[in-house]
Amino acid sequence: MRVLHILNHVREIGNGIVNVAVDLACLQAKNGHEVAVASGGGEYEQLLASYGVKHLQLNQARKPVNLILAAARYRQIIKQFQPDIVHAHMMTGVVLAKVLKANSHYNLVSTVHNEFQRSAILMGLADRVIAVSKAVSESMAKRGIPQHKLRVISNGTLGSVRNSNIQEYEPVELQHPAIVTVAGMYQRKGVSELIDAFAQIAADFPEANLYIVGNGPDRQSFAEQAQSTPCNHRIHFAGFQPQPQRYLLAADIFVLASHRDPSPLVIPEAREAGCAIIASDVDGIPEALDHGAAGILFPAKNSQALADALANLLQNPDLLSQWQDQAQQNLQRLTVGRVNQETLAVYAELMPQDLFIYG
Repeated sequence: MRVLHILNHVREIGNGIVNVAVDLACLQAKNGHEVAVASGGGEYEQLLASYGVKHLQLNQARKPVNLILAAARYRQIIKQFQPDIVHAHMMTGVVLAKVLKANSHYNLVSTVHNEFQRSAILMGLADRVIAVSKAVSESMAKRGIPQHKLRVISNGTLGSVRNSNIQEYEPVELQHPAIVTVAGMYQRKGVSELIDAFAQIAADFPEANLYIVGNGPDRQSFAEQAQSTPCNHRIHFAGFQPQPQRYLLAADIFVLASHRDPSPLVIPEAREAGCAIIASDVDGIPEALDHGAAGILFPAKNSQALADALANLLQNPDLLSQWQDQAQQNLQRLTVGRVNQETLAVYAELMPQDLFIYG
């Protein structure tokens, strides 16, 4: 089978959509399929090549002249590669693949991550629409995507080709107890509420430190908020880290305070690292935490509830240890191997069975 994945880029910047697609492309090639990725390029090109995945340059920048060039380039790619499956992971790719299909015989699959974006409805143009959590699937159905198109494949990142085994990472040296978040610096990630919650408990736990790992457009406003607190010297901005596992392994508590989050890859990574986890009860987060069995859920945008959850763990070492143990239970469903097999099964629905090879 010939599979073409379409992405805006393959840069190593912590973009979960890119990471999922790179994992799939590499595993599918390893399973014996002919796989290519069309994108604007980036650091993952070398990894893709090491697995035998072709990278085909496709600049999808949304400017009128460039989109005309992108359309011509896309037609050229389809003619040369002749895919059986085109798997689009972002909105521009699914539109190109649908509008320019013409007489091509490929089947179109899309994966919906950020369904809260208005443009996500366009992912429904595909023949099959993969939702990364049940919450995403339910939302897309309410927005009019037919049920017969929708398939749920929850994100999993353990065993990723992008990462080493968890035991191979050297933890960074942090001041303990260490509270860590790994997130893009966007308002929807709830970093502001986390800083506020930490400020509320800081005086009661003078040894505690907060480490904020990630980058993004709102980092400066978060830094200014942190600076205005009495505990500013205990709030550390680490920026983007290509190996966030080193921070997760060193953390006592991991927090993800997102307002919206369809199926965050960092939750499986924090679970594997053995963090006690506190996360907002929204979108796909409860599913990633076994609906509260593997981590503590709190109402999104509620810094007081987050502060209470942090204080409860910090003042109860036995409870902290218990949640660290519970995070590491039932990890087998969070692997990239499971995601790949379920994705191949979706492809199989669209392919003549005598042409399909399971990896």
